[in-house]
Amino acid sequence: MKILHTPVRLYATGGVESYVLNLTRSLADLGHEVKVICSESDKDMDCDPRVSVETLRSWGRIANTNITPGLPLALLKEDFDIMHTHLPTPWSADWSHIACLAKKKPLILTYHNDIVGSGIARHPASLYNATALNLLLKRSARILVARPRHVSFRLKPFMDKVEFVPVGVDIKLFHPRERKPEGDIFFLSVLDAFHSYKGLDVLLGALNAVKEQIPQVMLVVGGGGELLEHYRQRARELGLERNVRFEGRLSQERLLEIYNGCKLFVLPSLSAEQEGFGIVPLEAMACGRPVVVTDIVGVAEDVG
Repeated sequence: MKILHTPVRLYATGGVESYVLNLTRSLADLGHEVKVICSESDKDMDCDPRVSVETLRSWGRIANTNITPGLPLALLKEDFDIMHTHLPTPWSADWSHIACLAKKKPLILTYHNDIVGSGIARHPASLYNATALNLLLKRSARILVARPRHVSFRLKPFMDKVEFVPVGVDIKLFHPRERKPEGDIFFLSVLDAFHSYKGLDVLLGALNAVKEQIPQVMLVVGGGGELLEHYRQRARELGLERNVRFEGRLSQERLLEIYNGCKLFVLPSLSAEQEGFGIVPLEAMACGRPVVVTDIVGVAEDVG
């Protein structure tokens, strides 16, 4: 089959990006012809060479969604048997919906998590959820979710189309290796306002308490974004300058070094609506690391 994926991004660090990279590689293993159309982004990861990738110019971003004016025409030019799109990025998902309608092709939707706005963004998010989202869910041939414990109430009218498909990681890449020590605790996320629900502020507060018992405790923070300096300042305010090391954006090689060199991986996510699954704990476990997560993380029932 000719399968077209339309994530908002592909190469950048993030759960959806990892999900698409793994899925497209697996589809190529099965002999399918796979293509990805997405926005341009800094290249943190490598895509399988068997997967064709077309990147489009981004004219900015709203929340976590890159706006790519060239997307509608690019989709309409494509010859595909099935399209697979992803939420919570409405721009790419809705144009995929329209393209499938125009070409009379089936649309598969992976519903990673709800669209939630904060501040003034709550109003457009609520409007979208009440209108276009229902049209997208109604039109999708199948809706894939990764966590049966936390199915969004927005999917309840469409449960006849919902399929639970567990998320996996590439154990050829993520596996235990001998590495030099890389601190005690590892946290990984995009450090921007959209991903504040990952709970780094909470983790820094907890680290301050841990420091009283273990003065030399070291937290390694991976990921970049516009809030990087905010978190650095927060660490300074808590007196944790010597207890937190901010690594910034991580190459795949560096990521594997830290996974295998840390003593513990922590993901203290705060929002069940926004935390679709949490692939990074799976990657850490695949590297043989103990993991601590909050109960809302989709992989929580597998941590024990």
